[in-house]
Amino acid sequence: MSRTPEFLPLSDDAVHAVTGPHGRHAALIEDAFRVLIETPGGGVTLTGDVKGRTGAKRALSDLAHRADAGQEVVEADVRIAVGEAQSTGGQASGRTVRKGAVSPKTKGQARYMEAMGSHPLSFGLGPAGTGKTFLAVAHGAGMLLRGEVDRLIVTRPAVEAGEKLGFLPGDLNEKVDPYMAPVWEALTDIMGADQLRRRREKLEIEVAPIAFMRGRTLAHAFVIVDEAQNCSRLQMKMVLTRLGEGSRMVVTGDPTQIDLLNPRDSGLAHAVSILEGVEGVSVSRFTAADVVRHPLVERIVKAYDADAAQSTPR
Repeated sequence: MSRTPEFLPLSDDAVHAVTGPHGRHAALIEDAFRVLIETPGGGVTLTGDVKGRTGAKRALSDLAHRADAGQEVVEADVRIAVGEAQSTGGQASGRTVRKGAVSPKTKGQARYMEAMGSHPLSFGLGPAGTGKTFLAVAHGAGMLLRGEVDRLIVTRPAVEAGEKLGFLPGDLNEKVDPYMAPVWEALTDIMGADQLRRRREKLEIEVAPIAFMRGRTLAHAFVIVDEAQNCSRLQMKMVLTRLGEGSRMVVTGDPTQIDLLNPRDSGLAHAVSILEGVEGVSVSRFTAADVVRHPLVERIVKAYDADAAQSTPR
């Protein structure tokens, strides 16, 4: 790292905003761009290589603009500013994938990532294309790679709530893998095929249907419950109570896409209704504005939401 500092003049409000409570905002920027941020007065100094300083300056300038406009700067804003700076050529570190950095694209995604890092149990609710599963997989894979957990476990209802897998050919992995394709694609992007294979062979990464969680205590693991809207209430209670020492869990799903024969038996909405507000539990709700797939997907989601609103009895 170059030790030649570069000074960026900022207002006092901007310096306070980019530093953040206990230096948290500055630390996020330092980690993302591998720079050192100091506040000698009248602005900040950046020490690092040219690419890192360039990315950090982009993020700092965006945050300073918000602060000078009288807008509050919170951690979600910092994560978004970092992500935008990285996508325009700034150096990325930390959570990375083969195709680029895993960074939030919307405020909703930034708050979701922040919640996963600060709560033992997080719910991510919303339509397709909002990154619920991908960001959860990225967060869990990052914790595994950094040694913060021993295992990454992904589970979801396979086929249907009854878990009728017995008639499918092959062993457990062969039965379940077709239903886990989105998760495997995300893991391959994040970790690369070779490392994913090695981690899977060492049983550090496990995929199993909900039924196989029964009777287990999942200690020192990052657990993702995907497509949770198709869990029954009993299944949801069972999997939530599997959490053991040193573990975290993220539950993702779209309450509007329930495939159960009796939609009222869905355990996702029920769990959120009784657990929201409980200490240690976070609930992140995504909307069409958080869709990061093809722009048409956002318009499709909005059209279905509008139709559902018109069809709801008043």
